[in-house]
Amino acid sequence: MRGGPGPSVGVGAVVIDAGRVVLIRRAKEPLRGRWVVPGGTVELGETLEQAVVRELKEETGLDVRPLALVTAFDRISREAGRVSYHYVIVDFLCERIGGRLEAGDDALEAILARPDELSGLELPPKALEVVLDGFRRAGVPLPDPLPSPGPEA
Repeated sequence: MRGGPGPSVGVGAVVIDAGRVVLIRRAKEPLRGRWVVPGGTVELGETLEQAVVRELKEETGLDVRPLALVTAFDRISREAGRVSYHYVIVDFLCERIGGRLEAGDDALEAILARPDELSGLELPPKALEVVLDGFRRAGVPLPDPLPSPGPEA
C-alpha cells in the first residue's frame, strides 16, 4: 500500500465502424471542447475492460466489446511547476456490438469520422495517433498525406 495522491487510471476506446471512427467532443476538462476518443476514469473494483464498456455506453450510447490493447500512456499537466493532474490512460480497440450513437454524460457531441475528415477536427496528437493506429488495425485505407494533429492542450 502506498500513501499520498497518485495518478488516476483512465481508459479510451478506438471504435472503428464501417470505415469511420467514433469521436466525442469533451464537455469537461481536461481537453474541454476537443475531439478525442471516448473514455473515462476506471472505478474502484472495475477491470480496464469493464471500464471501457461502461464509459462507451455512458458517453456514446454504444455497446462495445474490447478486442485489443492499442496503447498506454501518461497525460500529465503542470501549472506553476506543480502537477495539476496525472492520468495513466489505456486505450483499447473495440468492436461496436449495439446501441445508437448519441452524446452522453461527458460529451458535447458524438460523431463518426472518416480518415479524410480528421484534419478538420484538430485531434490532440496522442488522440490522432491512436485513431490512425485503430484504422490501420481495422484495414481502413488512410489518406496521403496523413491528417495533421491539432495543438497538444
